[in-house]
Amino acid sequence: MVTAVHHPRVLAIDAGGTMTDTFIVDESGRFVVGKAQTTPHDESEGLLHSAEDALRQWDMTPEEGFPQIRSAVFSGTAMLNRLLTRTGRKVGAIVTAGQEDALHMERGIQTYLGFSYADRLHIATHHHNEPLIPRERICGVRGRIDLFGNEVLPLREQDAREAVRRLLDEGVEGIVISLLFSYRNPAHEQRVREIVEEEKDARGVNGACPVFVSSDLYPSRRDLPRLNSTVIEAYAAEPSRGTLRAVRDRTRSRGAEFELRVMASHGGTISIDADQLATTLVSGPIGGVVGARWLAERIGLTNVLCTDIGGTSFDIALLTGRRYEVTSTPDMARFVLNMPLVQIDSVGAGCGSFVRIDPNARRPEIGPGSAGAMIGTAWPEGGVDTVSITDLNLVLGRLNPDYFLGGQVQLDVERARHEVERQVARPLGLGVEEAAAGIIELFETSLRNEAVGRILGKGYSPADYTLLCYGGGGPLHVAGYTAGVPYQQVLVPEWAAGFSAFGCACAEFEYRFDRQVDLALLPAQSDEERLAMGGLLTQAWRGLEDRVRQEFEKSGYAPEDVTFSHMVRMQYYGQLVDIEVDAPRAEITTLEDVDALIAAFEETNARMYARAASSPELGYLVAQAIVKGSVPIEKPTLPVMPRTDGSPPVKATRRVWWSGGHATTDVYEMDDVRNGQVIEGPAVLEAESTTFPVPPGRRARLDEHGIFHLENTEA
Repeated sequence: MVTAVHHPRVLAIDAGGTMTDTFIVDESGRFVVGKAQTTPHDESEGLLHSAEDALRQWDMTPEEGFPQIRSAVFSGTAMLNRLLTRTGRKVGAIVTAGQEDALHMERGIQTYLGFSYADRLHIATHHHNEPLIPRERICGVRGRIDLFGNEVLPLREQDAREAVRRLLDEGVEGIVISLLFSYRNPAHEQRVREIVEEEKDARGVNGACPVFVSSDLYPSRRDLPRLNSTVIEAYAAEPSRGTLRAVRDRTRSRGAEFELRVMASHGGTISIDADQLATTLVSGPIGGVVGARWLAERIGLTNVLCTDIGGTSFDIALLTGRRYEVTSTPDMARFVLNMPLVQIDSVGAGCGSFVRIDPNARRPEIGPGSAGAMIGTAWPEGGVDTVSITDLNLVLGRLNPDYFLGGQVQLDVERARHEVERQVARPLGLGVEEAAAGIIELFETSLRNEAVGRILGKGYSPADYTLLCYGGGGPLHVAGYTAGVPYQQVLVPEWAAGFSAFGCACAEFEYRFDRQVDLALLPAQSDEERLAMGGLLTQAWRGLEDRVRQEFEKSGYAPEDVTFSHMVRMQYYGQLVDIEVDAPRAEITTLEDVDALIAAFEETNARMYARAASSPELGYLVAQAIVKGSVPIEKPTLPVMPRTDGSPPVKATRRVWWSGGHATTDVYEMDDVRNGQVIEGPAVLEAESTTFPVPPGRRARLDEHGIFHLENTEA
């Protein structure tokens, strides 16, 4: 037998809260998925273990594989963890006088993020976020720009000098400058920056204390989100460059020559040297949505419900007309921010979610706490003493204790069984299997309701969508959370466990910049006024194009290498919510161009809210100008496998508890299934990175692209 020769071309890494997934693709579209436990203290360590696991499947070492790779993307959680645990840099801030308590006071909406409805209603456990910068390191300076961009009070430069000196005396590692309405007129912020540099030069600390200016980084209205975003850039994002550089250095030490990119919140990838590194705060889940769009374009899907189950959460996103939604003021880690983010809804329910029984109500409670990378009680080395969803799947026979991560982690099924009996079954007055199966059913019903609710909330039906399942825990539960729902199709890629990493590799090398413009298009305006609006919008686009070119220059790309696309955020005049619209033309110089922009907005608005919501009599407001620029990069290719008749070999048999009780069940190695082969339930498909149970009444058919179609068995 001749061993296939592989030439790795694309590398994608997703360092999640539980597992680090590595996805490596060769020149023909063949791929391997590597998996290792995440190493939060140093994500580069988990990456290398994961890459070694992937390349081992091709009988290669990193020293052999890394030099051949031409495109590499990383997504991780270190920045988010740094924010959540308040272990970022010691930074200070300079704000408009009177705004020194903004981080402590917050806004009402921010203080309630993450609280249940009961807590919001009764304020039983309400508390403010711990500010990232303490009050003593927030300095106010007098001077004022109004909401129209006019200077109504000159900047008092002495205030700024005293503020800088005070912060430098405190030994800060970064200085944030965020003044009111600077997105309209940045003159005061720019002057404060100059004063900071002058004071740093006088002390000889020029390179030791970087400056972060809100009008440069996030020039959009809503002052608290802008302040939050700029603070997070200094506090959590800047030190994360060290993590990313450690990843780059570790790969280069093993022979890599590629430039490492990182997944950004808007759905593109950026260099680790980019200015707006905070946009990579929640990069992992976004990769899955980008990968879903890439896949939809190639296999002819129009509407896709993306569902991602990991160890900690269940993430849901919608592709409608192959487009995902982007929100401009997202909330993350209980902070309202000013940056574009692919719309993803996250539910605190994953395979590592803890299971507890309320002693008073005798009611099961799932999550929100999670064992994360520690798996559950079945892994003694993890030190977890609370039962997790993984423990329940183990005692039901749906997981192989000797094949978790391909056998790298050995699970103790008897220990899990003992803890499930003690913590769950006995308090409920049930047998171990009955209790475990009942809670798994409750868990999957909750996921099913969340997924269907997202579709119904948009005014669509599940019959309009194909469900795409991925994540390490997705195949394990997909049969349960799709049962009885009339989706067009239910798809499970062979590489589901590494799909988010795969999606990162499908993303463009792309920078995106926004600027607040607030240009009105009203019914009573003259043609000259409408053309003037178009000229100002075009001018804003040109300025943003320059910023995109400057970022690509850091990676060695010439201006002519960059391809631009132009967008706006737009709304009916007087409304509160704007939407993102692709501009049909790159400049607005004629009345026809203006009309084309309005038509694009109306079409987008109708797709999102139905045509009955159209209100052209109000006029329009172009809130933001947006430019995205990209350069060519190598991406994965979709594999095409020859058709094979017959059935795959049965790997083993074992007793598995299904809804009707125990049944002797055939177990297959997922890699042994070929295009055209059908697995009739009950069956279990196992891979090193995931497990895919097929219950009675369902079957799994593999297509030519390595995607399983989960179908109901015909009567």
